[in-house]
Amino acid sequence: MVEKDQIDAVLPDLFGYHLLQVGNHADVDLLSASRIPHCVVMEQGLEVRARSERAVYGESEALPMACDSLDVLVLPHALEFSSAPHQVLREADRTLIPEGHLVLLGFNPWSLWMLWRFALRWRGRVPWCGRFLSLARVKDWLALLGFDIVQTRTYFFRPPFQHAGLMHRLRFLERLGRRLWPILGGGYVLVARKRVATLTPIRPRWRPRRRLVGNGGLVEPYQHRRRPPADRSI
Repeated sequence: MVEKDQIDAVLPDLFGYHLLQVGNHADVDLLSASRIPHCVVMEQGLEVRARSERAVYGESEALPMACDSLDVLVLPHALEFSSAPHQVLREADRTLIPEGHLVLLGFNPWSLWMLWRFALRWRGRVPWCGRFLSLARVKDWLALLGFDIVQTRTYFFRPPFQHAGLMHRLRFLERLGRRLWPILGGGYVLVARKRVATLTPIRPRWRPRRRLVGNGGLVEPYQHRRRPPADRSI
């Protein structure tokens, strides 16, 4: 799977103790390349049954995790199928530790895939029924939340055909696409790091300030002395 290859290229460089993956739409183990010891897959929807012992239930808009508890959060197409994608990113900001990493997979709305989406009227089918968000928009949202973009990569430059043999013969389009038209990839992977808010140190003032009040703590009154009248005697 193309998306698993993209995740496998990212996860080995991310370290920590706790990793959470939100959703598993394709029934593929995306976390096999991770070195983090505690990996959890969160299933969404009450009709979904846990497919493994490490699965939990929840919603992407309200993660069942404590604040500042996750080292890595993986969101495979969680924004496209959420009614509140802003809230999904706010939950990522809440649950990630400082310097924690967010790994996000998304579909590119400006790719050649959109031609098939409109021509074949696949709006009512997964994944075409989702709300695709551009990479630039997701970057802007993450910047507002205080994330630093570590890396981005586009992939899948082949048409979305179902025939396995035809897809295999069109593999050369992946190399050409990454080199010649990278912005037209059908999907993208984004890695962002939660920024740590640092305090600006205040430099001590070594020079003493001028005294504004008197020794007694009150402002000394200003006495206006009248000059003595001039002697007009002859």
